[in-house]
Amino acid sequence: MFDSLSQRFQGVFHRLRGRGRISEDNVADAMREVRTALLEADVHVKVVKQFCDEIMAKALGAKVIETLHPEQVMIKIVHDELVQLMGPADPRIPFVTPGPTIILMAGLQGSGKTTTCGKLSQYVTARGKRPMLIAADLKRPAAIDQLEVIGQQVGVPVYTERGHLNAVKVARNGIIEARKADRDVVIVDTAGRLAIDEELMAEIAQIEKAVNPTQVYLVIDAMTGQDAVNTAQRFNERLELDALILTKFDSDTRGGAALSAKTISGKPIKFIGVGEKLDALEEFHAERIAGRILGMGDVVTLVEKAQQQYDAQEAEALQKKMAKGLNLEDFLGQMRKLKSMGSMKQIMKMIPGLGSELDGMEIQDGELDKYEAIIHSMTIKERRRPEIIEASRRRRIARGSGTDPKDVSGLIKSFTQVRGMMKAMSSMSVLDRMRSVTGFARAAASGQMPKMKGGSTVTKRRETRKDKRKRRKKNR
Repeated sequence: MFDSLSQRFQGVFHRLRGRGRISEDNVADAMREVRTALLEADVHVKVVKQFCDEIMAKALGAKVIETLHPEQVMIKIVHDELVQLMGPADPRIPFVTPGPTIILMAGLQGSGKTTTCGKLSQYVTARGKRPMLIAADLKRPAAIDQLEVIGQQVGVPVYTERGHLNAVKVARNGIIEARKADRDVVIVDTAGRLAIDEELMAEIAQIEKAVNPTQVYLVIDAMTGQDAVNTAQRFNERLELDALILTKFDSDTRGGAALSAKTISGKPIKFIGVGEKLDALEEFHAERIAGRILGMGDVVTLVEKAQQQYDAQEAEALQKKMAKGLNLEDFLGQMRKLKSMGSMKQIMKMIPGLGSELDGMEIQDGELDKYEAIIHSMTIKERRRPEIIEASRRRRIARGSGTDPKDVSGLIKSFTQVRGMMKAMSSMSVLDRMRSVTGFARAAASGQMPKMKGGSTVTKRRETRKDKRKRRKKNR
């Protein structure tokens, strides 16, 4: 989301770094660039003015112009101000006892509200809760069917009343049914419109009054920019919103909604939708998002994603395999886990120092599928001992996977390098290990197999006539 804004910020800091000591005018010039970058990112004018004024005051107060490393001080000031701008926000849901905890979902049509209901139900299920979904959107065709399908996918029951026209009664009856079924979390999906109108606001206000929700979340589309912020304002005038959920956070939108929402609406962002899958819902942490914007990565979120894929026993087993030397079967398993963590570009942007390297690089997740197909076309013996794969085997594997023999050769050559690095990495820190693994994945996803840094390729030296004579003499 913040690619363009991140590039502009890094350009500003780079120019400050090149000046050594700087003047007050240099800081003012930098802030003009920051102001332009924020406006181009569709950040609200009021937010831009407040943000830049605060940074300028703090920069001069911190005597940035007298430091030996002014860009470092500026990065710290901008980071803290971004955190203040978007936070603080508590991503936890305040579950009530006795239950059920009632969550009312509001939003315009097309914002991803119904899908977010499913994502939220999966989120609370993973935390030991027993949710129920209530289909109170009686306006949009097939809205009930969509929620039922989502409920089946996440294994959560859905309360419906087909043919009913009173959404308030449906919501109230659904709460009664949830108590009978001993469900401790209820998520109510309400109707949306293409635009805010009085009928929509009156209906959702009546539902709020009838079910007395624990939390009211407004789902807004991050791609709509300032319209999303205006929508939040309008809803908050009629409902007592508790928080916002931003959807389509993985899109190429400029990010103005995320930076403006808290200041303009007065309501914090609690969750962000980072993909179409039902597990693609993340807690919103302002300090982590600020780190991503400034190219500092987001190691905490990356580690949390990794922990969802690995338990302690798996991590220990992987450590032992790395020390001995991975084979292609092990590598295939790691590739699958890496893919399940999200798109390759999203993962690599969370690693400090890699964000700027991705500028202008096209990351194709489909390339990883190609290399997976190559490994699947190998026999068990070939996967465990890739060094036995010669020309005829490469041609057979290429035919079976629908690839070129050169692709097979490239995968084997690069894997041999990676395996040697893995042995050395078995004693490295988690972050250094992740950098090395994603080095392979980044090049694979961009369609170019990597030349691994820090690894040495053992090449066979051409035998000279003198060497031949020595060999023959030795064999005698």
